[in-house]
Amino acid sequence: MGHIHEKIDFTVAPVIIHPDKDKVLLVHHPRYKKWLCIGGHIELDENPDQALMREIEEECGLEVKVLSDKPDVKCETSEILWRPRFVDIHDANSPHRHIGMVYFCLAKTENFILSDEHEEMRWFTLIELEALGDKAPKHVLYYCRVALDEVKND
Repeated sequence: MGHIHEKIDFTVAPVIIHPDKDKVLLVHHPRYKKWLCIGGHIELDENPDQALMREIEEECGLEVKVLSDKPDVKCETSEILWRPRFVDIHDANSPHRHIGMVYFCLAKTENFILSDEHEEMRWFTLIELEALGDKAPKHVLYYCRVALDEVKND
């Protein structure tokens, strides 16, 4: 989906962790020519949880467990959503920007499906992440390091 607003859109970005908890999934984005987490815009008819699951299904086809608290509290006028691990704002075709909600997810299998949205997709170990240098944005590398560290210590 294209931009919803001319200045800022809301997006979701799952950091998907390999079932062995030693790698993260990144895609090589054709427009930005960088390694990024999968993800995309929250559409007007969906909430962040729905967008997160839709983007995961569309872009890699993995079944995941979202690593976030979500109490089972029912209310007629409200729904509790998964809490993002990080929220950022970043340029996306300046001056357009994205408010990105970053979630940590654990894949149930390692067998992803490469969508036609990306050139390449692969699992990266921590050593391979560090070797990417400027081939991935610093904030993406940071999120991946934190995710791997947190699941290792879980």
